[in-house]
Amino acid sequence: MTMVKLHSPVQKNLNNFFDEFFNELPAFGKTVNNLFSPAVNIVETSDAYHLELNAPGRNKEDFHVSVDKGLLTISYEKKEEAKNEDAKVVRREFSFQSFKRSFTVDEKINAEAIQAKYENGLLKLLLPKKAEQQQPVKTITIQ
Repeated sequence: MTMVKLHSPVQKNLNNFFDEFFNELPAFGKTVNNLFSPAVNIVETSDAYHLELNAPGRNKEDFHVSVDKGLLTISYEKKEEAKNEDAKVVRREFSFQSFKRSFTVDEKINAEAIQAKYENGLLKLLLPKKAEQQQPVKTITIQ
């Protein structure tokens, strides 16, 4: 059972429809309805899930990561830099895009211990699993 799931009905429907096309693209992110959606890798280990979001060239201060009611949301917004009235822009190819990715996290994830780190263009999240609690064996008496 997957403990971390993409949470977006629109994205899910588009992925189902264009599954072969979009999922074969390299990790440059996807554009759906002019909204940039960076590529994500999720790897499960015995004690945690490791989520990597491909977002090169960004500042960690512009990311916002939150968990609310079982929904992990990663968003990014960069405001356009102030314009210099003394200079004329000849060409502008940089865009100041924003994005938001949401994932449903299972109750087996320890939401209080989630950690995030941004390095080398990757936002890395560690989603530790809760320790499994062993139920003691209960003997039932037969009447």
